[in-house]
Amino acid sequence: MDYRNLGNSGAVVSELTLGTMTFGAEADEATSHTLIDTFVEHGGTFLDTADVYSAGVSETIIGRWLKAHPTEAQQIVLATKGRFPMGDGPNDVGLSRRHLRSALDASLTRLGVDHIDLYQMHAWDALTPIDETLRFLDDAAAAGKIGYYGFSNYLGWQLTKAVHRAIALGLVPPVTLQPQYSLLVRDIEHEVVPASLDANIGLLPWSPLGGGWLTGKYERDVAPTGASRLGENPERGMEAWAARNADERTWRILDAVTAVAGETGATKSQVAIAWLLAQPAVTSVILGARTVEQLVDNIGASGVDLSVEQVSRLSDASAPTIDDYPYGTAGVAQRQRKITGGR
Repeated sequence: MDYRNLGNSGAVVSELTLGTMTFGAEADEATSHTLIDTFVEHGGTFLDTADVYSAGVSETIIGRWLKAHPTEAQQIVLATKGRFPMGDGPNDVGLSRRHLRSALDASLTRLGVDHIDLYQMHAWDALTPIDETLRFLDDAAAAGKIGYYGFSNYLGWQLTKAVHRAIALGLVPPVTLQPQYSLLVRDIEHEVVPASLDANIGLLPWSPLGGGWLTGKYERDVAPTGASRLGENPERGMEAWAARNADERTWRILDAVTAVAGETGATKSQVAIAWLLAQPAVTSVILGARTVEQLVDNIGASGVDLSVEQVSRLSDASAPTIDDYPYGTAGVAQRQRKITGGR
């Protein structure tokens, strides 16, 4: 396992993160603890959870693992999130000082720790002034309750506003952003990635395998059956599957992934994750494995060195479909210029 700085901070994390959204839902406590054991045995140090994952159960499961493994826990960089509802009251949601204070304290209790290394705002809150959120986070850092903070699912302008308000107010700045990002989902490259690079913010991509599509488990025009995420919401899941199945770009990407996998001896999942690790601003890729076998396979991506040509080929095959302006050729050309000037 290789390691990288956590965004613009001095902390160091493994380039792969164990995501724990399945803990307490699709993985019971024993399985969840085995997944953490396996991750740590392979050199993983970065755990990501959220208060809403299984309504707090994910954090509780992690907390019991940390207590049972005090030596290994010393090397863990722990991340969680707050923002979404944990109750039915009007102040049980959002990024207000009132909600974040109770949410952070509850997370600390469930995790059984006195501080959280990376506290992330799970989504933008249009009802709370950004200054209020940032001042709370600065206070939490000063009190030693959090080491760093970051965001999740923010748009480019939201990230930029937060960064510059923190600077203007003289507050501790954010270090990371957690977006959806994969060979299948690359729209963040229009605004979010440039904003992150400009502010030296580290990206923590989630859903790197595109909901399982990049593992190669789906066949063209063959509706999935048996255990899959479609079972959680069959009607919506089948609609999403049908749309992806009908998109020629999907199969062009899978053909490229299959070809590179054959050249490198890696699995398709490993190739897809390795491509993400080669992208600018990426700090660590979040793995969402349900089983030990899946996790071990995904961890293998850390040892896959794609050539520049292979990365380029995968990028070309997965280029998102966009209008010509402002993100197409014409728009890009207007934002660049030759150093020699002239026509």
